[in-house]
Amino acid sequence: MKKLPVVLVKLKLVLIFLFIQYAGSAQSSAPTWARETAADKEKRMQWWTHDRFGMFIHWGLYALPARHEWVQNRERITPENYRKYFDYFNPDMFDPAQWAKEAKAAGMKYVVLTTKHHEGFCLWDSKFTDYKVTNTPYKKDLLKSFVDAFRAEGIRIGFYYSLIDWHHPDFVYDGGHPPTPVTKEEREKANAGRDMRRYQEYMRNQVTELLTKYGKIDQLFFDFSYAGKGRNEWDSENLLKLVRKLQPEIIVNDRLDLNETTWGWDYKTPEQFMPKEWVKVNGQKVPWETCQTFSGSWGYFRDEYSWKSPEQLVVMLAETVSKGGNLLLNVGPTARGNFDERASERLAALGKWMKYNSPAVYGCTEAPEQFKKPANSILTYNASTKRLYIHVLEWPFKTLLLEGYKGRFKYAQLLQDGSEIRFSTNTKSGGHTTETSGENDVMLQLPVQKPDSLVPVIELILE
Repeated sequence: MKKLPVVLVKLKLVLIFLFIQYAGSAQSSAPTWARETAADKEKRMQWWTHDRFGMFIHWGLYALPARHEWVQNRERITPENYRKYFDYFNPDMFDPAQWAKEAKAAGMKYVVLTTKHHEGFCLWDSKFTDYKVTNTPYKKDLLKSFVDAFRAEGIRIGFYYSLIDWHHPDFVYDGGHPPTPVTKEEREKANAGRDMRRYQEYMRNQVTELLTKYGKIDQLFFDFSYAGKGRNEWDSENLLKLVRKLQPEIIVNDRLDLNETTWGWDYKTPEQFMPKEWVKVNGQKVPWETCQTFSGSWGYFRDEYSWKSPEQLVVMLAETVSKGGNLLLNVGPTARGNFDERASERLAALGKWMKYNSPAVYGCTEAPEQFKKPANSILTYNASTKRLYIHVLEWPFKTLLLEGYKGRFKYAQLLQDGSEIRFSTNTKSGGHTTETSGENDVMLQLPVQKPDSLVPVIELILE
């Protein structure tokens, strides 16, 4: 092996030194309570990056109008007119055990529930507000039975908590607030006496309840910062400090307006779109999770018809994992407390696919660069088991060409049933029915008929 020129050796040493300096300065700039090594963070998040697939649940008073979870804002409904949904909230069909069974059957490993959405309504018996489920006709704390049911199915628990609150008397009006006042002058007059410092205390008190009354909480999803409301309005650093104190192992998202720090978030949250590649910050790959809906809204929307097909959802899951991410897929329960039949049908379809193909999701990530993606397919990879998974989006006729795969794997099979897939290499001559391939290519011999799967998966056992 040739020695590197002296100048290159020196340059390499300088780059290593600069990287160490940068890493050290980034760590030292973090508050004492937030300091954590990269290895410790990776260990804390290991279950999450392994499990890959979770259920989001948006549920609140907005299930009654059934016209989108932002209906109060979109239609600029006054608190007086919105009150009727509170007065009539009585989900008599709420069965958290059934929810948990459907989530588990679909292959979801964790759940995130909206404990309080932007409307300010709380699903638990909070001591700090009267705007809560125990004061509705339903009367019972929904959160405890929910947590118990999902834990019984082995599903990890996550809470969503809205930083925004359209109901609280100290939450300062801004342009996004649903009721009047509309103009800036009217808002300034209406904001007299409102105090965000008191609202910050309210949030800390409620977050303390959520993180102390229901056992270990695995994930916390704050939502969200925007122009005019950010870290100063939320007192984000102290809020996060409290979270870390109460639940040291919890995983927290990136919506506290602390994004330029290395310690103010654990993962990125692209919403309702698919990133083109593994999400990066300053050129470095970071943990990420895309939250997606079955249709176009998060809360129950009776007349929403732009529902994604089961096949689209399977492709979405595979593509997310292929880029090193997690998928948090949302259900919006009805006002009576059951899952919309359209949602249950899709959960069942996902479950049928995951029953056979979950090894291509759990513990998987982006494939190494040396594996070129075959035509019309998605690749996922498990480094621990040394398996490469080819998700075939468009089932080909007879063969599938793997360019540059010669000598890289020793066995191929359909994941659906474990049936062998024969393959050949370097086929260059023969009759008119012989396919040709390059010197380092491999030709998989496939059945003509597509397997009974939304997206068939081929498993390669690597060398």
